[in-house]
Amino acid sequence: MAVSVLALALAAATAATQPAAVHQYHQVVISPKGDLVAAIESDDIATSEAEPHGAVVIRKRIDGAIVARFDPCAACAYADPAWSPDGSALVYVSTDRKARTATLQVIRGEQAQAALSFDGFLGDPHWSPDGATLAVLATARPRKIAGATQAGAALVGEIGAKTDEQRIAVIPVAGGPLKFLSPADTYVYEYDWTPDGKAFVASEAKGDGDNNWWIARLAAVGLDGSFREIAAPPVQIKYPRVSPDGKTVAFIGGLASDFGPVGGDLWTAPFAGGTAVDRTPGYKGSLSSLIWRRSALFATAIVDDDNVVLTVDPTSGAMKTLLSGPVTFQAGEGRVSISGDGKLMAGVAEDFTTPPHIGAGPIAKPHQITHENDALAPQVTAKSIHWKNEGFDIQGWLTGPARVEPGKTYPMIVLVHGGPSSAVQPTYMWKGTTNDLVQHGFFVFQPNPRGSFGQGEAFTKAVARDFGGGDLRDILAGVDAVEKAAPIDDKRLGVYGHSYGGFMTMWTVTHSQRFKAGVAGAGIADWVSYYGENGINQWMVPFFGTTAYKDPAAYDKFSPIRYIQAARTPTFIYVGERDVECPPDQSLQFHAGLDAMGVPNSLVIYAGEGHGIRDAAHKADLKARILGWFDKYLGQP
Repeated sequence: MAVSVLALALAAATAATQPAAVHQYHQVVISPKGDLVAAIESDDIATSEAEPHGAVVIRKRIDGAIVARFDPCAACAYADPAWSPDGSALVYVSTDRKARTATLQVIRGEQAQAALSFDGFLGDPHWSPDGATLAVLATARPRKIAGATQAGAALVGEIGAKTDEQRIAVIPVAGGPLKFLSPADTYVYEYDWTPDGKAFVASEAKGDGDNNWWIARLAAVGLDGSFREIAAPPVQIKYPRVSPDGKTVAFIGGLASDFGPVGGDLWTAPFAGGTAVDRTPGYKGSLSSLIWRRSALFATAIVDDDNVVLTVDPTSGAMKTLLSGPVTFQAGEGRVSISGDGKLMAGVAEDFTTPPHIGAGPIAKPHQITHENDALAPQVTAKSIHWKNEGFDIQGWLTGPARVEPGKTYPMIVLVHGGPSSAVQPTYMWKGTTNDLVQHGFFVFQPNPRGSFGQGEAFTKAVARDFGGGDLRDILAGVDAVEKAAPIDDKRLGVYGHSYGGFMTMWTVTHSQRFKAGVAGAGIADWVSYYGENGINQWMVPFFGTTAYKDPAAYDKFSPIRYIQAARTPTFIYVGERDVECPPDQSLQFHAGLDAMGVPNSLVIYAGEGHGIRDAAHKADLKARILGWFDKYLGQP
C-alpha cells in the first residue's frame, strides 16, 4: 500500500483536534545544481471566509532553511516557478485575477524585478537553454479565466465569434518587447523548448481552448514564427517533452476526460514528423508526469494505491522504479522536480494522515526538509481497500472518524470521483467536503472503479460506451468489500459525486435502491441534450466513438433521465449558474423528473459560479446543505 494506514482500533485511542491552518507547498522546483528548492507556499486556513495568500519561498535543499521569501502583491496569486539553466535566477508568474493582468517576476539573489507586465494571463514560463530568453503562454485580454472549470463568459452577442487564444510568446531576459510566435487562431496547451533553443514542441488545437484539448496535435513552433505539424496521435496529449538530442518528442497519451488529471502510457514521435507510437502498452499503471534529463527520461506514475518515481526507456518502454514508500511523493503537476544531473529530486509528500512536507535529496532516498506541519496530528483514519469484480482488480480509499466506538456501526457516504478519467489520491485530510463528512461522523468510501487511472489503459478505457454500467457494478462490489473491513451500517448508505460523479449519483439513484440519500453536484441527466449545451463536447467522442448527432441512441442509453421512473432515493442537487462543463439545465431536468415521480429532492443553483463552487458564502451554504441532507435521511451519526 502507498500510504501509512492507521488501524481503526488503534486510532480510537486518540481524538485529533482539527488544525486552524496547514502549511501548503505547491509547484516545488529544485535548482539545476540541486542546492536550492523553490515553491509556492501558503498557510491554508480552515475556514470558508478567506482564501489563503501565498508567497514564493526559496530554501536550501540540504536542510530546508529559508534563503528568501517574496510576496510583492497582496491581490495576486503566484504560480509556475522555474529556474534558469545556471540556477542564478528564478522566474514566476504573478496574476491579479480580478484585474485580469499578470506579471513575470524574475528573482536574482534577494531582488525581484518585473520582466513583463501584461494585460491578460500568463503561464508556464520556460527559460531558453542559453538562459537569454523567456518563453511563456500568453492570453491577451481574455473574456474569462482560462479553463473549462471556471465560470463561463456571458452567452450574449454572436456566439463563437471570439475565443481566447493562448499562444507561445518570448521576451529577452535583458529586456525588450513580447513577441508572439504561435498562430493567432491556435490555442497552445503545453510546450517545451528544443535543446538548440531554436524552436518548441507544442500540443495545440484550432479554436476554443476550453473545448479542443481532446483533439490537440503535436506541432513545432519556430523562433522565426514557423509552424508545422509533427503528429496527430489517436490519444489525448499531456507533458510533451523533447529529448536531449532534439530528435524525439515524448508525451503521456491515453483516454482522458479532463485537462487537469493526467494518466496514460508513454508515447513518442519523431520531432521531424511521423507516426506516434505507444512505448508502454500493457503497463499496469498510469504515468502522470515526465521530466527529460540527459541521464534518463524520468516519470511519475499512479500504480494501484501507490505513487512512484521511475525512469522509462523511450525506445523499449522498460521501467525502473526509483522511489515508492509508505509516505510517497504525490504524482502530478508541480509535485516532483529533478536536478540537472538527474541525481537529486524535490517534491511534496503527504497522505490522508500525514500532513504535507517537502522532501529532497537523492531520488532513491529523499529526506524531509520542512517542518511547519510537524505538530499536526491525523484527523481521520485511512485504509486502502482492494477487491475484484468481473475480472478487474480494483482499489479504493476508506476514511473514517479518528475516534471509532467499539461495537458501534456507522453510516457511510460513497463519494464517486469526477472524470471518469481520474483517481482519488491520498492527501492530508483536514478540511473540504470529504473531511467535513468524516468529522461529522460518517465513513467515506472513495472508489477508483473502471475508468479510473492506476490500473493501466485497458482499465481506463473499460468505461467507454458503458457510463454507469461496469463502474457502478464495481462500486457496489466495493461497498460489499468495505462492509467486511469496517463497522458500516448497510441500511445507512449515501452516494455523492460532482461532475461525472454527479452523473453517477443520478445514474445510481435510478438504477439501485441500496442508497437512502444522494447528492448530485453538477451532474448530467441527459447526454443527448448535454452534447449541444456544454462547452467541452469534444471530450465525449473518444468515449462514445461518435457524436450525439450521428448516433443519439448510443448517448441516450446512458442518460439517467430515461430511467427516472425507477428513482426512489431522496436527492439534493446543486450546480453553478455559469457552469461550462455541466450546464445547470441538466440539473433542472433531473429536478423536474424527481418532482414528477414524487421523490423528495432539492435543487440549488449558485449565482455566478462555474464548475466548482468557489465563493466563501456559497461553500459554507453548500456544506450545511450536504450535511443536513445526509443527516435527515441517514440519521445523525
